[in-house]
Amino acid sequence: MRNSLKLALAAGAFASVAPVSVSAQQAPTARELTVPGNPILADGDYYSTDPAPFVADGQLWILAGRDEAAADVNDFIMPEWQLLKTADPASGEWTHYPAILKPENVFAWAEPARAYAGQIIQGPDKRYYLYAPVLEKNSDAKDRFAIGVAVADSPLGPWRDAHPSGPIISQKVPVANDIQNIDPTTMIDDDGRVYIYWGTFGQMRGMELARDMITPKGPELEMKGLTGFFEAPWIMKRKGTYYMLYAGNRAGPTSDCTPAVYHACIAYGTAPSPMGPWTYRGVVLKPVSSTTSHSGAVEFKGQWYLAYHTADAKGGGHFRRSVALDKMEWDDSVSPARILPVVPTLRPQPPLAPSRNIARSAWATASNDPVPVQFWIKSLNDGVVKEAPLPPDMWGSWSPDNPPSQWIEYRWDQPVTIDGSRIRFWNDQPAGSGVGVAPPAKWHLEYWSGKKGWKPVPGASAYGTATDAFQEVAFPKVTTRCLRAVMEASGDGKTHAALAVQEWEVLAPTSQPVVLRREDGEPTCR
Repeated sequence: MRNSLKLALAAGAFASVAPVSVSAQQAPTARELTVPGNPILADGDYYSTDPAPFVADGQLWILAGRDEAAADVNDFIMPEWQLLKTADPASGEWTHYPAILKPENVFAWAEPARAYAGQIIQGPDKRYYLYAPVLEKNSDAKDRFAIGVAVADSPLGPWRDAHPSGPIISQKVPVANDIQNIDPTTMIDDDGRVYIYWGTFGQMRGMELARDMITPKGPELEMKGLTGFFEAPWIMKRKGTYYMLYAGNRAGPTSDCTPAVYHACIAYGTAPSPMGPWTYRGVVLKPVSSTTSHSGAVEFKGQWYLAYHTADAKGGGHFRRSVALDKMEWDDSVSPARILPVVPTLRPQPPLAPSRNIARSAWATASNDPVPVQFWIKSLNDGVVKEAPLPPDMWGSWSPDNPPSQWIEYRWDQPVTIDGSRIRFWNDQPAGSGVGVAPPAKWHLEYWSGKKGWKPVPGASAYGTATDAFQEVAFPKVTTRCLRAVMEASGDGKTHAALAVQEWEVLAPTSQPVVLRREDGEPTCR
């Protein structure tokens, strides 16, 4: 579903925006920030995405896109690029340039908006080259994304089109292809040769460029061997070995990458030469709080750093992402050297307010385990409810042949005393439907009573089935280690609809400190 969503966005209609003169570039403004941790921009006033770090003038820079989608809009609203700069990441001192460039202000052949993931690299002439995926106007290509190159004497611009005749890569140039041409990453090798890589939806290409940084030298080759490649390639070289980071979404319950297809990990492979052959080496970064994952790595003052994005800023979401930066370490005891897994860090957070909801300390499971890869069981008790959720923001049961009932279950390490529950159903079809995802026809709660097995909670109030708000149930206190919500599916007499729950809370009689479940261990009811 994530793939089809992105395809639909790429092929769909785009908002009409009045064109701006290519020469209408203003000097970027600067904001000085003191940042106590990740994400770098956390207040929700500016969202940042698709980080591309680089070193210039003795400082660490990060080129980023700018997310501007409303909270209830599932679309990549990205009209411009921005920059972040620091002399020392550990200091927390950053300079933010909120807007350095819009596509239409440098590429006369480009449409406004859709300023997707680009990269800045310094050329042999000491000028800076921006490789930018934008939409080509007046093109009859099936997919109009194309890669242009801008050049400037400073990362802050002013930028001009280095190839005014049009993009250097599209579905028509330098040779015809049928992929979506986005996410460029570029490298100048030790011998001065220039290479560019790009692609998405499992299709990755690589090509040599002339030393002018813009002329395709070819041939355009498919990069193979990078297990689970989805998008966001990032090329780098260390100690004679070529490394390719990328967003992978090889999904499944036993995947080393991600259990849910909408999410991605950052994986990597190595090669002895720029064009391969590539060998998969593992996962650098597990899935983060945003469905998409996009990274870049750079060495700065002897330390390697991984830049990536999350949904951790205030008001953040899958289309309101924010850049984070953490150290990246190596294991040089093996050859080629292994990139050690990066554990994301987060700026200090205020303590969670006491709550009656004790679901966040429970381990979740379901009757349809393993859950279909478009959904994510962990979303049941993550404390997050979205205005416009995507499938991995919920537990769901959709399958080609939906059964008449399903259940979801919480298990605690120790017995808990509870007297209520709140559940938030989700649907895309009305009640009574036999297809899609519909509200349950009815449902009830059961608790584990030891030797007596599963029993309905006594004296429960009404079980509502609406999907526009939490449905709350109260009942006399029970003490248990396990609780189930048993749901009967909607149906039309021939087939049954699927079921989905975005969040399920379990209420104790009084508020208590919130305890989050550890990743390890799976308690049992018995």
